[in-house]
Amino acid sequence: MSGFDRKQTPKTRPMPQKRTALVACLDIGTSKIACMIARLKPCPPSEALRGRSHAVELIGYSQIQSRGVKAGAVVDLAGCEQQVRQAVALAEEMARVRVESVLLSVSAGRLQGQLVEAAADIRGATVAPSDVARITSAGMHHATGEGRTVLHALPVGYSIDGVKGIRDPKGMVARQFGVDMNVVTADATVAKNLMLVVERCHLNVEAMAASPYVAGLSVLTDDEADLGAAVVEMGAGTTTIATYSGGRFVHATGFALGGHHITMDLARGLSACIADAERIKTLYGTVLTGGSDTRELMSVPSAGDDGLDVPQIVSRATIANIVRHRAEEIFEMVRDRLADSPFAAEPKARVVLSGGASQLTGTLELATRVLNRPVRVGRPLGFSRLPNEAKSASFAVPSGLLVYPQYAHLEHVEPRHTRQLMTGTDGYFGKVGRWLREGF
Repeated sequence: MSGFDRKQTPKTRPMPQKRTALVACLDIGTSKIACMIARLKPCPPSEALRGRSHAVELIGYSQIQSRGVKAGAVVDLAGCEQQVRQAVALAEEMARVRVESVLLSVSAGRLQGQLVEAAADIRGATVAPSDVARITSAGMHHATGEGRTVLHALPVGYSIDGVKGIRDPKGMVARQFGVDMNVVTADATVAKNLMLVVERCHLNVEAMAASPYVAGLSVLTDDEADLGAAVVEMGAGTTTIATYSGGRFVHATGFALGGHHITMDLARGLSACIADAERIKTLYGTVLTGGSDTRELMSVPSAGDDGLDVPQIVSRATIANIVRHRAEEIFEMVRDRLADSPFAAEPKARVVLSGGASQLTGTLELATRVLNRPVRVGRPLGFSRLPNEAKSASFAVPSGLLVYPQYAHLEHVEPRHTRQLMTGTDGYFGKVGRWLREGF
């Protein structure tokens, strides 16, 4: 298992600064699978958001119902493969290109970020790139437990002879060099099975990225990242969190609760089938109750198969109470996770919500009350030609994946784990797959 021993998922190489590239991404979630294809075109710094060198022009996308996925993890390879094939085919048809490789999001596998400090004596009089790679690699491996794989190894600060705050240590005179880094890991089995589904579709995985991190790349403003912010990605099966401070991604965590649990609560509480419960949540789901809600009644079909059961009459208040109890539980867990992260030191920092579950009516007010912080719902920023349905918070992750290659240069990458983006207006991704094959 030589590939697994290196404990890092595939990573793409940095974007060529003055070349156009074609990028495809897959967000395989519990309730939906989204595929996006975009052309990344170089643009002047004055026209790009900070940190971005390319404009993202969407040329194809699709969104279909997910199957074979539970809490963000694959539980049915064949069912998930079939849906991935369909999602990619629909996006390819719109874009009029053939996809060979994709960027892939990861929301399951108990995402966890760990701040690691590593330091060692350098081998020469000045700090060389080999010193940076050697010490950063040692810190990454130290933070990677058994059965875990590294999604991101992001330096957040450097030190020379104990003096912190160094921006670029290369070439500086020193005896000892140190690095503080955020190492984000997930269960290796979860990551490998996600990758296996894609490989079974005869696609290669260009890189894998944590869902809340790429959501932050899509929805955060520069000021929010600088002053401190937490991105809470509220999916159907998971809720994941990325914390930013000083413009850098410094922590990640998550848990297996999301919008699908609200649907299941409604199905049980109303004795309705899951499809009807999902429709009720989408059309009438709210965490707010008013005086008229107890008087406003609606008919809910019963869950029986024979169609003879008499529909039951419930009030809007009953639906809102079921939704609110689960939503409160999710935000209370978010509050506890934030309290155990570097975000706790930023009492005025903002929380930005993304994901489909964040769009329930009243979510903003409930999150503000439970978290006791300013909260807003985030939407993709800096994209051209996005259709209306893709401008919502539910597309934060796939749109962030399209931006992600522009931030690849910030990460530490182990040898043989980088994949080259092929460029040109009709270019495709490079070949990949070794990590999966070596790992088994």
